[in-house]
Amino acid sequence: ATTTTTTTQERSILRHVVLFKFKDESSKQDIEKVEEAFHALPAAIPEMNSYEWGINNSTEGFDNGFTHCFLVSFRSEQDRNVYLPHPAHQAFAQEILTPHLDKVLVMDYWSNNGSSSGSGNSS
Repeated sequence: ATTTTTTTQERSILRHVVLFKFKDESSKQDIEKVEEAFHALPAAIPEMNSYEWGINNSTEGFDNGFTHCFLVSFRSEQDRNVYLPHPAHQAFAQEILTPHLDKVLVMDYWSNNGSSSGSGNSS
């Protein structure tokens, strides 16, 4: 019998978390244009395995003004590395998002699927 060893990357999904804080002067319509443009990205970038997004509704008060969260999933780091410089992503970021963006927070991680046996590296 043979045994198969899988790495964390082989059994996990690479998550790309992006939080946006919009400028105070950006209108609801401006922000809706950002939402719609992000929604169009998967059609242009097939490396995006899936995505979801939402507007903050936490009552804890720790959002620091961030209102929108976009969660993109990739099957591999190569897929993420295609997405980041992709012309459609760059056009979205530079032409549609940046004029309305006050702050952004980005964090990527390999999902642990509820397991606590990850490496736990925080650096």
